[in-house]
Amino acid sequence: MYRKILLPIDITEPEMTDRALAVGQALAKAFNGDIRLVNVQSLLPIAFLDYVPENFDLQVRRGLEKEMAAVAAKIQYAPERISTKVLFGPVYQKVLAEAEDWGADLIVLCSHRPGMDRFLIGSNATTIVNHAQCSVLVVRGVAA
Repeated sequence: MYRKILLPIDITEPEMTDRALAVGQALAKAFNGDIRLVNVQSLLPIAFLDYVPENFDLQVRRGLEKEMAAVAAKIQYAPERISTKVLFGPVYQKVLAEAEDWGADLIVLCSHRPGMDRFLIGSNATTIVNHAQCSVLVVRGVAA
């Protein structure tokens, strides 16, 4: 049923990441599926480009790839069935594009419980749920 499970994760939210990983791992095992962990970072505003080292993007990417590898290593599943990807840009756009490009059957993401701020301005999770071409499972995180 779910052969390709995409897990967008926020490395800065370890508790939420662990919740999503647990669900994604269980589903992958149940359906003999593949897992792709995706971390999306916002682009650096152009105004700051004069103040960062020339190879800043490469340094950031390498650091994030190491962190993603550490997260992937926590999953108790066949390592060859797990892949990671670091992307840069708007979160929901990159997640939706990756889901489509990779052919994901399911997106498993963790989201804070909605507060008034999210009802007024929306969230990445809401946009992903509303626009994904595949099924989306939202795992509730801790209260915001």
